[in-house]
Amino acid sequence: MEESAHKTLLLRSFVRQFGVNDIPLEYYCYARGDIPLAELTGAYRDEWEQAEREAWLAELGAEDHLEVRSRVDEALGKNSNMGEAVLVGGPPCQAYSLVGRSRMKPVKGVEFESDRRHFLYREYLRILADHAPAAFVFENVKGLLSSTRDGATVFGQIRNDLCFPGKALEDYRARCPKVEYQLFPLAAADSLFDCEEPDALAKRFVVRAEQLGLPQARHRVIIIGIRSDCVPRGEGALRPLPEPTELAVLNDVLCKLPKLRSGLTRTKDSDDHWEKAVRASANGLLREALGLSTTMREEIARISEQLHAPPDGRGGRFVPAQNVLPLYEPSWYADAKIEGVLNHETRGHMPDDLTRYLFVSTFGVVERRSPTLTDFPRDLLPDHFNVTSAIRGGLFSDRFRVQLADLPSKTITSHISKDGHYYIHPDPTQCRSLTVREAARLQTFPDNYFFEGPRTQQYVQVGNAVPPLLARQIAYVLAETLGLKPSGTGNGAPAMSLA
Repeated sequence: MEESAHKTLLLRSFVRQFGVNDIPLEYYCYARGDIPLAELTGAYRDEWEQAEREAWLAELGAEDHLEVRSRVDEALGKNSNMGEAVLVGGPPCQAYSLVGRSRMKPVKGVEFESDRRHFLYREYLRILADHAPAAFVFENVKGLLSSTRDGATVFGQIRNDLCFPGKALEDYRARCPKVEYQLFPLAAADSLFDCEEPDALAKRFVVRAEQLGLPQARHRVIIIGIRSDCVPRGEGALRPLPEPTELAVLNDVLCKLPKLRSGLTRTKDSDDHWEKAVRASANGLLREALGLSTTMREEIARISEQLHAPPDGRGGRFVPAQNVLPLYEPSWYADAKIEGVLNHETRGHMPDDLTRYLFVSTFGVVERRSPTLTDFPRDLLPDHFNVTSAIRGGLFSDRFRVQLADLPSKTITSHISKDGHYYIHPDPTQCRSLTVREAARLQTFPDNYFFEGPRTQQYVQVGNAVPPLLARQIAYVLAETLGLKPSGTGNGAPAMSLA
């Protein structure tokens, strides 16, 4: 429904018209900013027209459902066996997330529980009822498990409705639709109906990305639904996702990317001014009145003494570079045709926040954890109305959070578009928040995936996504269950095709 996201998906759909090794050079020229989009689309009209048929700019629940239904029918093909389709998606998560609930207090007499986004999952049910795909993948935030309406859990209602999508919709009941689904968690091979402990079962629908070998501690509810007549007989109808033996950490993903400096706001922005600003922040932190530990003071003094603005400055849409492959899954990220890094540009920060970033990132190096507001010197505390409650154990006590180099990152969410406070780079000498490309790498997007739109919208797109490497693992499990076979493992290929 968002124009920038649509442009990104449209461009990626175009890329997928080609084999992994056959992406045209004009694509890289466009992504680097060397040619306009019209030159790329004009050279490959057929592929672009196919992309336009695949990527739609539409909003479920706001448009005529019959139009959406007809477009899905057209995409599947009149002679296509609808049972071969797989529906992938999930409703908006703001109404279910813990942070979202804390911010969506009653406004102008409208109660949180009446928020329409609670019910957008019914649009998902309509597609299931209309087209009866062989399977679906339903994704949402972990807060869905604890969200309630009228005293009942939202998750329990959604779970029941997903089993019988037609019966859950009043305008579909007269048709007596017979489509039914069995639901499976990815954390275990048991069917939903085999579990006698509902609370324990609900938690088994939570997928923890870091436990599956991804470099991010992203916890999400993922429900696999398989149409009842498609469920394989016998034990182990759905193979659980395999757990790796090693933990993937942030540094293995970001270590080879070009170093950048943060930008400066409310003052002149240049390499020299940045160096002076960071040194001024360091000097402020070294004041005896702040009471920092000796180790912290020594580390800050060392950083200040050796500080130099990186050669690539603040980066940009394209940063020329060599040898940028991560240590983690290099073949997945790799694409030598890029000849550098895309979407790698820093934000600007206010001088006060620059000082906080230097403190927080240095604290992470020294203490090997991210500080909470209780660790902050009083002079560094932000001037926010809820700081006192946060210090006493309320929400947002970690409003300034450094991502630690030797651990998986914390969850990359769309909030990264608001500011960089939750996503501070672990290297104090760069004194900044993560770029779009760094966030995308932690989300496991391949390096040739280009994000369209203003930088703020690029962050939103990255934060809203399911990590592609997690999606690939799920695709393999579904392919195996439904008797499909993978058609390619590269970062530009479809996930699966009919056997």
